[in-house]
Amino acid sequence: MSMNRVNSRAERLVVIGGDATGMSAASQARRLRGPDELEIVAFERGHFTSYSACGIPYWVGGDVTERDRLIARTPQEHRERAIDLRMRTEVTEIDVAGQRVRARGVDTGAESWTSYDKLVIATGARPIRPEMPGADAPGVHGVQTLDDGQSLLDTLARTRGRRAVVVGAGYIGVEMAEALINRGYEVTVLNRGKEPMSTLDPDMGRLVHRAMEGLGITMVNDTAVTKVLTGDDGRVRAVVTEDAEYPADVVVLGIGVRPETALAKAAGLPLGGHGGLLTDLAMRVRGHENIWAGGDCVEVLDLVSGQERHIALGTHANKHGQVIGSNVGGGYATFPGVVGTAVSKVCDLEIARTGLREKDARRVGLQFETVTIESTSRAGYYPGSSPMTVKMLAERRTGRLLGVQIVGREGAAKRVDIAAVALTAGLTVEQMTALDLGYAPPFSPVWDPVLVAARKAAVKVRPTEQP
Repeated sequence: MSMNRVNSRAERLVVIGGDATGMSAASQARRLRGPDELEIVAFERGHFTSYSACGIPYWVGGDVTERDRLIARTPQEHRERAIDLRMRTEVTEIDVAGQRVRARGVDTGAESWTSYDKLVIATGARPIRPEMPGADAPGVHGVQTLDDGQSLLDTLARTRGRRAVVVGAGYIGVEMAEALINRGYEVTVLNRGKEPMSTLDPDMGRLVHRAMEGLGITMVNDTAVTKVLTGDDGRVRAVVTEDAEYPADVVVLGIGVRPETALAKAAGLPLGGHGGLLTDLAMRVRGHENIWAGGDCVEVLDLVSGQERHIALGTHANKHGQVIGSNVGGGYATFPGVVGTAVSKVCDLEIARTGLREKDARRVGLQFETVTIESTSRAGYYPGSSPMTVKMLAERRTGRLLGVQIVGREGAAKRVDIAAVALTAGLTVEQMTALDLGYAPPFSPVWDPVLVAARKAAVKVRPTEQP
């Protein structure tokens, strides 16, 4: 139960969570302040630190051949930087008034309290498990951590059957479906929405649907899973929906994630409407001078809608860590917000989005126009040119860009970055048409597809002249 310090003169920073945000914050704070000034203690309940959760589907599918290639920095490397990293140790309580945390050894059960002067909460997110019979049966897997990925691979190695059911068709669901196809499984995806990829509007999701079916994936939309059936051995054997039963030797949950904020909630820290911690621009938990939070456990400001939202992405998590580490270490940094950019792929089909969907814009009371254009990735006459669909939302009358979705092949996904910059800068679609983008026939038509959409949108949002 000891809370003794290694150095009584130094402040102590305690970090809960050893992945992107937590260890980025610890590393940045260490760069700014040496061990004599700042003692750093970090707790991680899993087996790994500083890894790419986004790479797990590609590891499962065989594109990434070794698990360790997903690890950016090992526990030993962190310890060599004078960070007291305690693996397989789970924080079970935050005592805000007493400025201490209680931790338990996952394998030993031993508990102890550790005091802090400054605290970073980087507890991440957890996969959503539907509340239904059989959801926790052996053979049903969420995919959020390297431990989750290893558990799934272990199941695949010992399972004789080759039938897989993926529940949910968001980024993880779609990527895991392709990974399982690559491993030779018969894959059925059960999706509650009208089309896969609910981060897109349904008309763009339909393009993803076709690509998935082209891979041999059975796509079932507008269906809700009601239970998971198990066999005599207790393992999963089928997934049941409202009107059908799908045999399954393995089930992967791709429904999405929720902020892992049970600790924070129990400690009385402020949570938003999506269940994530609320912070200020410096990533300090609101109302608490010595507590910071970042990554998948927080809500962030959407710069387009002006509202808080929860987005679980490694890009944000690493930025949060850098901001927190700078502030904890005596520097200054802020995280102003996001525009909601994300990319993915199905085989060679690239999928991208940024900003608001139609239903997002309606929810916040914006009036808008939409345009959808068909273009090509290169000049039409240049070899290898492939089709690309761009959908753009712009605010009525003002012409402010609100969102862009792109589905195509080579070069489609990263084109969304043009729109992400335009959204961040608050450009109108009219202003976008003047952007000086790079052009040569091997890279783009003379009018880039994003600019073609902007030109069309600019005409559509102009107020009609009164006679």
